[in-house]
Amino acid sequence: MITVGIDVGSITAKAVVLGPEGILAAEVAFTGYNTAAAARKVFEAVLARAGLTEDRLAAVLATGYGRKSVSFAARAVTEITCHAAGAHFTDPEVRGVIDIGGQDSKAIALEADGRVRDFAMNDKCAAGTGRFLEVMARALEVDLDGFGPLSLEAERPAAISSLCTVFAESEVISLIARGERRRNIIAGIHEAVAARVAAMAGRIGLTGPVMMTGGVARNIGVVRALEKQLGQPVRVTPFAQVNGAIGAACLAGAG
Repeated sequence: MITVGIDVGSITAKAVVLGPEGILAAEVAFTGYNTAAAARKVFEAVLARAGLTEDRLAAVLATGYGRKSVSFAARAVTEITCHAAGAHFTDPEVRGVIDIGGQDSKAIALEADGRVRDFAMNDKCAAGTGRFLEVMARALEVDLDGFGPLSLEAERPAAISSLCTVFAESEVISLIARGERRRNIIAGIHEAVAARVAAMAGRIGLTGPVMMTGGVARNIGVVRALEKQLGQPVRVTPFAQVNGAIGAACLAGAG
């Protein structure tokens, strides 16, 4: 049986093809203003990558904030459920998931079978999300891909007292004016993000092993800061960014 999971997020749309032997293909594209068009585009791209046509598919399932716009999906499921299923599929030992996406962050506690035991979510502001990091990168005139490696070179992380995007940006500008090194500022930003996410994880009693998913998982600086806050290693797979789509593909096969 071959299934497809589509995760339409606020910034990127992800799609994964899952077969009996595992993940056959994965694709990521920018969502843009038209979620329906983005879903169709990433769906066609992942099928092309897998060398498949639609008639070969057993089911398509959608998740993410734009899941209701995926008209060709058999059904839609919340991203909390899909991230739990995706993490369990890629690493059955995992009992906690930290997902930091473009505009929200989640902490999910899992049962041994991959079901959701509890969760907490920040979706009211950009604090501690990918969007927050993008704003900080612009303020520092640093490419976002360089944020992680630079922060690991910090002598001492700068203190960032606010995670409100507007106030934090003002703090960063003040630190620059005072001559603080970029790498120290970036490390401080990462520590502030990690502290907020770890506090959210603590509210639901998140235990390990812990996996980090979402696009921000590619930022080694945030991963290391989160490990420091949680007091344990954080696992990151090569499929971290498409974890929700993996879970959707798993659940599509479950009927």
